[in-house]
Amino acid sequence: MDVLIAAEFLDDISAPNTYNSRFFTIADMLVERGHSVRIVTTDFVHSAKRHVTGVTKYKQIPLAALHEPGYRKNISLSRFRSHYRLSIELRKWLRTAKKPDVIYCAVPSLDFAYEAARYARDNGVKFVVDIQDLWPEAFQMVLDVPGLSDLLFYPLRRKADSVYRTADRICAVSQTYVDRALKVSEKCTTGDAVFLGTDVDRFDRFRQEPSPLQKKEGEVWLGYVGTLGYSYDLKTVMDAMDLLRDLPEAAKLRFVVAGDGPLRQEFEDYAAEKKVDVVFTGKLPYPQMVALLCQCDMAVNPIKKRAAQSIINKHGDYAAAGIPVVNSQEAMEYRHLVRDRQMGFNCRCQDPQDMADKLLDLLTDPGLRETMGRNARICAEEKFHRGRTYRTIIDAIEGQEDTPCLRP
Repeated sequence: MDVLIAAEFLDDISAPNTYNSRFFTIADMLVERGHSVRIVTTDFVHSAKRHVTGVTKYKQIPLAALHEPGYRKNISLSRFRSHYRLSIELRKWLRTAKKPDVIYCAVPSLDFAYEAARYARDNGVKFVVDIQDLWPEAFQMVLDVPGLSDLLFYPLRRKADSVYRTADRICAVSQTYVDRALKVSEKCTTGDAVFLGTDVDRFDRFRQEPSPLQKKEGEVWLGYVGTLGYSYDLKTVMDAMDLLRDLPEAAKLRFVVAGDGPLRQEFEDYAAEKKVDVVFTGKLPYPQMVALLCQCDMAVNPIKKRAAQSIINKHGDYAAAGIPVVNSQEAMEYRHLVRDRQMGFNCRCQDPQDMADKLLDLLTDPGLRETMGRNARICAEEKFHRGRTYRTIIDAIEGQEDTPCLRP
């Protein structure tokens, strides 16, 4: 079978082995199953806001990096223009490319996915979508103007609906996203919810990598990894630390933040204003991030109210590290996982006092941290381990319709 993987956000295609891409993992698994695989993506690295040149392969898999103008800000008109220009390049590329048997396509971006869907529909190609984020819902959380937002994002919503209606199979990183697509699907009555997860075996190999920070004796580290953007509520974490300031149990608490994004400077300024112990490492290569995270005693998942995220990358990394999580995300899918698996605490969103109480529970009870961390690691093995869970996506691509859906 000839499979075309169409995925815009592959991160740095010039160094794929330093990242944790779902789509490179799927490509490897398809090749192992004897399929012919090609990848089409962009030459623009979203996380670093730069272009790469000269990349034509991932391992031995042909890779077409189409030119995209790029953008400086994640939420901007220039970003939408950039995605649109990339979609035009994809349309041109598909006209001359060999017709595949299956297109396995990431969503977002919507423009890129829309062109892939249109090609699949017009040429009788099986089309499998894999939803990584809900657009335009994620943007509406930031640009929420009653009445105007619905009108402004209506064209994007129509484009998303068109992609989902075209899909012969629907995969997504959470059941929440599957359900969104099924509302408008004309071909599917069920879908496959497969967490982003992580390659747990690979994760464990990176535990012994040199860490960019060394923990001092007696310190208790609270970790955060990921984007420093508009959905992520690091200020509430720092407010909670401020509330714990005078307690002797919190004297050695250090907040370790690994990541970068548009609000990094704002968060750094806030930490200085609050005079709390926070260290910002910037974005790290995945092996170093793993080594750092595995030194942490607990993690935090602070996401603002009404955010569109459901199950995301950091959830799998936290679980694989075997550390308990303090979670303020409202998405019920993850809250239920934290509660039912007893792998941390849920707290009220954007409530510093509630977060402080949950942090204090973990600070004062090393045995509880150990138990919850052990539960988190078991959850990682069962729900986030790509070697097991991604077989469901392979089955969807191969067309094994009788394979039961994996329900996280």
